[in-house]
Amino acid sequence: MDRTSPPIALYNGFDSISEPGSRPPPMFMRRTKSRRSRTALALSILCVLLLVWGWRSSGVGIIPIYSKPSSTPLAHDTLVSAPELASDAEVPLVPPPPVNITQTGLQKTNPAFHLLVPASESNPDLCKTLLSSFVLSYPSPTLINYGKTFDGDNWDKGSHAGKIKGVFDFLNDKSQVKDDDLVLIVDGYDVWFQLPPEIMIKRYHKMVYEANDHLRRRYGMVTEGKPGDGTADRVQKYTQKVIFGADKICWPNPAEDPACAAVPYSTLPKDVYGPQTDKDREGSHNRPRYLNSGNLIGPAADVRALYQYALHKVEEKGRGTIGDQFVFAEIFGEQEFQRETIRRDSQWTGGRFYDWVSNALGTSESPLSANITINNMTTIPGQRYEYSIGLDYESHLFQTMTHSAADIEFITYDSSAYLSSIQAAHPSLHGLPLFLPTDLQTAKSPFSYASPGNHIPDPSSSDKTLLLPYSAALDTLPTGPNEPTWRTLPLATNIYAASIPPLLHINGDKSLLKSWWPKIWHHPYSRALLRQYIRSSQTPRAAAAAAKGGQTWWDNRGGRGGVWTDNGEWMPWGQVCKGTEEDVFGDGKGVWGKEEGERRVVNSFGKVIIEDG
Repeated sequence: MDRTSPPIALYNGFDSISEPGSRPPPMFMRRTKSRRSRTALALSILCVLLLVWGWRSSGVGIIPIYSKPSSTPLAHDTLVSAPELASDAEVPLVPPPPVNITQTGLQKTNPAFHLLVPASESNPDLCKTLLSSFVLSYPSPTLINYGKTFDGDNWDKGSHAGKIKGVFDFLNDKSQVKDDDLVLIVDGYDVWFQLPPEIMIKRYHKMVYEANDHLRRRYGMVTEGKPGDGTADRVQKYTQKVIFGADKICWPNPAEDPACAAVPYSTLPKDVYGPQTDKDREGSHNRPRYLNSGNLIGPAADVRALYQYALHKVEEKGRGTIGDQFVFAEIFGEQEFQRETIRRDSQWTGGRFYDWVSNALGTSESPLSANITINNMTTIPGQRYEYSIGLDYESHLFQTMTHSAADIEFITYDSSAYLSSIQAAHPSLHGLPLFLPTDLQTAKSPFSYASPGNHIPDPSSSDKTLLLPYSAALDTLPTGPNEPTWRTLPLATNIYAASIPPLLHINGDKSLLKSWWPKIWHHPYSRALLRQYIRSSQTPRAAAAAAKGGQTWWDNRGGRGGVWTDNGEWMPWGQVCKGTEEDVFGDGKGVWGKEEGERRVVNSFGKVIIEDG
């Protein structure tokens, strides 16, 4: 497709996040021959830019190719026509919804929160992922493709293509997942949870709100419905709801494809790593701006539509031979290419003149404005390319680790002298303050998330809930004034983004999976926290009964201290992670459940029902 001509079909994309009402970044002028000419040029461009910016910020732009957005789930063999969008455009501009908190985390209401973990088999790395989610009271994970084998001819034997299909099939099960449920999907063998789920969800809502405010200002509004018949409405043209992690390098897609060349610049400062920012061939000093497929969060309807299109690419376009990373990066690049192409060719949004001014002032948000070399897309009439995708550039939710290990410090926030020493060791931080964010200052105690909470056994129930017996040698945790707080625990911090991410994705250097695991805040207490967490139901029947209460459990299936598979099987921790104790706990206390040389299980009323030596 010729970028100078209108696109054949309607395409859309994501742009960078900014605070609501924020102004353009500082503007730097090119050198001219005299001071008078420099001043005149600066004033002229500044006036024009302010006029265009104010016009665009008002959201007056109208692009008539549009129809009512839909979040209706899609049939597997149906592709959405171009004018339809995945997201409800009216929703994201309202303030983030409040998050209801109970003693065990987020209150189970409708919608539910699902944690999906693609993993075909168990190993110590999967068990580290599961453990970190348990002690922070995330919903019981659903393992996608567990126990399945793949026999493809490519390097991953088809497992990456199988991951896309497995996730889509689960999301497409209407009995399990509702359209407005929230879905978190993470890789199974290199992801650790660091902060509790309510913090992740609050940050997600805030990011969606701010990103959509920015998208409205950049791309404008459209008229929905027919003027004059009472159905016309004004909505923003593009939205963001599905958020992926961001990487510093683009792989494995070709460098001149939209996946690499058309995506927006990072929202981090242009000099965040000093003079070499974005000039590092190795990637370490580059700002993250490329999609990483290893973690994403979004509404189920939007995520389902995205996975359906990815599956279409895998099964019909042959993209499965490369993997899910390639496919999702390509979808994001297509989205961005089309959004910017439409914007640049539209007189209503300032178009190419606005891009010329932005380039002159160094404030451009998209590389397409600079007329870079790019492989143009071959567009398909009637094909949809808008999937409300955005990236977490500043690690508010996800921290990817490819070429980013040097960005991370494990920091305790109770010492101002230590925080100052961190800043002094990194001159490019420019005195950026490091402090414990407000959401952690007001969060519950780190140990409280593993508490059994309000689970009260029903004496009349024939289903006797199994409990682990208390052991002073295994269950003792620091209490009182000695109990750790978020301020005294070591928290992995991106010092350049000044962010403490809820989730760490240990991609890139896999040696970090061993060397960094003991640094995670819960590691010294992991066995005791897990035992505390499991002191409630482990059986499917009891879990389902507990879920009816709506207070202790995350989703309709319930469950605590184990995982669900995508075929509905419940497996407790001891079944999934047997034999991984030394790798996971590293405490020398032996096999799970037999640490003291015997297995002893009591029911809810303290009666011993299983005992052997």
